[in-house]
Amino acid sequence: MTSAASGGTREQGRSEFGVALFLGALGLLVIVQALLLPESRIARGPVGPGAIPIVVGTLLVVVAGFLALDVYRGGRGEPEGGEDVELTGGSDWRTVLMLAAAFVSNALLIEALGWPFSGAILFWGSAFALGSRHVIRDAVIALVLSFGSWYLFAFGLGVVLPVGILKGIL
Repeated sequence: MTSAASGGTREQGRSEFGVALFLGALGLLVIVQALLLPESRIARGPVGPGAIPIVVGTLLVVVAGFLALDVYRGGRGEPEGGEDVELTGGSDWRTVLMLAAAFVSNALLIEALGWPFSGAILFWGSAFALGSRHVIRDAVIALVLSFGSWYLFAFGLGVVLPVGILKGIL
């Protein structure tokens, strides 16, 4: 392998080969599981339910191969310096709790209100928790995102998310 003077250590090279091995094994697992998926009668189009997982698994195997080749040729990842991270700072539990509340609200309200409104609450709550204070603008964006994603899933993928109180309208 390389010496410490050239930027890498023997242990670092082994760990990078380990990452490549893990990615390759994960890709193979995804491919095998995708091939074992039962055919779906509700799937539309020429591809079955395993098409996307097979593509993702294949890409994982290809990336793993390129990573292993790069490590074999002497390439090394750059160690994290931590310059962008405040290592002495504490956790922002207020933000974490507000995000958790947005996710839990979505989970509890999705059946009753439907995805268009529970998703809007999720998107708006996440924006608020992460510091945005443009309440009206964020609410409009959240509604556009949630209704748009509902239509994308319904018409683009053939997956109907719960409509809740909008049953018969959407």
